[in-house]
Amino acid sequence: MKPKYQVIIDDLKNKILTGEYSVGEQIPTESVMQEMYNVSRHTVRKSILELSNEGFLRSEKGSGTYVSNQYQSKSGGNSKNKTIGVITTYISDYIFPSIIRGIERRLNEDNYSLLLASTNNDVEQEKKALEMMLSFGVDGMIIEPTKSNLYNPNIGYYLSFKEQEVPFIMINAYYEELEVPFFCLDDVQSSYLATKELISKGHTQIGLISKMDDLQGKYRMKGYIKALGEAKLRFQPEQLLSFTTETKLDLYTNLKEFLNENRDVLTAIVCYNDEVGLEVVNVCRQLDISIPEQLSIIGQDNSYIAKNANIKLTTLTHPQERMGHDAADWVIKKLQGKKDLPNETYYQPVLIEGETVKELDIQ
Repeated sequence: MKPKYQVIIDDLKNKILTGEYSVGEQIPTESVMQEMYNVSRHTVRKSILELSNEGFLRSEKGSGTYVSNQYQSKSGGNSKNKTIGVITTYISDYIFPSIIRGIERRLNEDNYSLLLASTNNDVEQEKKALEMMLSFGVDGMIIEPTKSNLYNPNIGYYLSFKEQEVPFIMINAYYEELEVPFFCLDDVQSSYLATKELISKGHTQIGLISKMDDLQGKYRMKGYIKALGEAKLRFQPEQLLSFTTETKLDLYTNLKEFLNENRDVLTAIVCYNDEVGLEVVNVCRQLDISIPEQLSIIGQDNSYIAKNANIKLTTLTHPQERMGHDAADWVIKKLQGKKDLPNETYYQPVLIEGETVKELDIQ
């Protein structure tokens, strides 16, 4: 549980950073804050002192306490060297090192600095990352949304960036409730091509494993359903296994159950990504289901884990480093005053054949 003075600090900082309290505005008096937060005067004063030291507040003797923007110069936000904030869900996992490498490569060309944060796909960590970016006074932002298929409580921070005319672009997904430019893989097309490839090889009983708290999962499911519909194959809910960031921890157990239940029915599975695809391979080995003889598997994203696995996974491409480079280029051009920059960019996936798909012998 947070100390009471920290609760006040977090709340006031939130109100200042999201613009609810503007620079120069007087905050409530100590006695009003005592009632607001149900704390002692000592606790209120401790919070004010802390925020004053950080540059968020300034006190004038006999007058009151006012919102200050000194925190930006304290953090170096006013330096001549422009800084781009980058927030991704993860940093060292999966396709993220390649995306960040692309961003860095482009920023280095124009001597921009990079301020990096990750959220672990958690909205509370996203809030802290956004507060850090606002406090620092970054010049632009590249953001991968957190749990993009769910309501996001941090929308106020993004609106604050817009009000301050700090350009930002989203990658991999976007918040549907925000008008925001983005660079994304065409996720509908990715799963559509994966499913279509399996259908072309004679498969009619095709399962799907997808992550449903991110927009990518929603659209990849849409592509799967689209391909089934075109082939006049029925969508069967029992052939779908969904998971979220939290239930991913139980994916191995749930996969075991799902594959056991469907081992005499399914001949193929479209997976949310390569990570899930290789986990399916792992579980199939435990259950003595041979790949691709008994089960064909397609991953998505052409990640380094797929390239380095001991089985060559059939997968689809993801722009990775190019997406990072293009997003950084967009922000730099926006800061340089360039007009007519794209609001929507979709990269088209391409199928990469591997060893995990078999053509069925159709009698």
